[in-house]
Amino acid sequence: MSGGVVIVGAAETDDIGTLPNHSTMRLHTEAARNALRDCGIDKSEVDGIAGVSMPGPISVAHSLGIEPRWVDTTSVGGTSFLTHVRHAVAALEAGHCSVVLITHGESGRSQVGAPRYTPDPASVVGQFEAPYGVTGPPSRFTVPFLRFMKETGTQARHLADVAVAQRKWAAMNPRAKFRDPITVDDVQNSPVIAWPFHLLECCLVTDGGGALVLTTEERAKDLDVAAVRVLGTGEGYEASGISMMEDFTTFKGFKNSAADAFRAAQMTPADIDHLMIYDAFAHLPLYGLEDLGFVGRGEAGEFVRAGHTSPGGSLPMNTNGGGLSYTHTGMYGMFAIMESVRQLRGTAPAQVAGVRTSLVQGNGGMFAAGSTLILAAAA
Repeated sequence: MSGGVVIVGAAETDDIGTLPNHSTMRLHTEAARNALRDCGIDKSEVDGIAGVSMPGPISVAHSLGIEPRWVDTTSVGGTSFLTHVRHAVAALEAGHCSVVLITHGESGRSQVGAPRYTPDPASVVGQFEAPYGVTGPPSRFTVPFLRFMKETGTQARHLADVAVAQRKWAAMNPRAKFRDPITVDDVQNSPVIAWPFHLLECCLVTDGGGALVLTTEERAKDLDVAAVRVLGTGEGYEASGISMMEDFTTFKGFKNSAADAFRAAQMTPADIDHLMIYDAFAHLPLYGLEDLGFVGRGEAGEFVRAGHTSPGGSLPMNTNGGGLSYTHTGMYGMFAIMESVRQLRGTAPAQVAGVRTSLVQGNGGMFAAGSTLILAAAA
């Protein structure tokens, strides 16, 4: 990858949390206008747009008065926005467009303008998993962790360590939904949702949105903004159902997407200063730390417990508080990218000193899709 594409605009909606007066479309357009204002690019320059299927980038573009000549509607769950960045880099490098806007808006909590979920009994999951009682994320997404514990020696308590570490970061972030300090006992005394997961080891459900503006380094020279360089990207996929994973203790979406991103950036985990790993549930950062190569097999739980991912640790992770404490609208990946951009610009509420590189790892569906971005501060 040339490194010739940069993120110049990055902004969330004015507020996140519970927003009953915001439609899904309003969340998209508000975030888009904030991101364009962030970089100083007029909407008339935007000729590429990306977003998931509802309401869809063409509808968002029309609402904003944008006439794109390149559109990406890739919809692979919460990691879609990382995948959009990867595809936008390819489009910009190929000259298919010159400025790309990626938007996300989701009324996950208030459900204003959100499509109704209707499970399909004819789907693969409907045929082969739902009949056994695993119908939603809490009862499906968590099942592989039982095998992970057995094979790696990881304990249920390590889930609580993840929640406690991320709450320490959230305590420094005024926009975080939950900021009060918690202990391992607090987590383990919260209600059991699906054993061994407790309430505080499961993500929030909120409303909110975010948007990114990407262009070439050449175009960015005229902008008064701290551009963030895209050094490497990757995407990887496994299966639509949990029961179809080849190995419950490792996720191909993480391993394959990260391998491609590291190869493109010509980097290794040792080169990464800051890390964001999608955390719909507390086991995902443990899988991510091992599958991405930051720690060895069975070492992730103790790595977190020892404080390496907490404030002051050697590998600051999920520094906005993550999906467990910051926000989680249903598709969280946009917010993970936002935090990496803030850290690289030096503007994060819980700013880590000296961040020059950041890796964002996304998850889509339930161990179905993975995307990786390796970003860097401007030279």
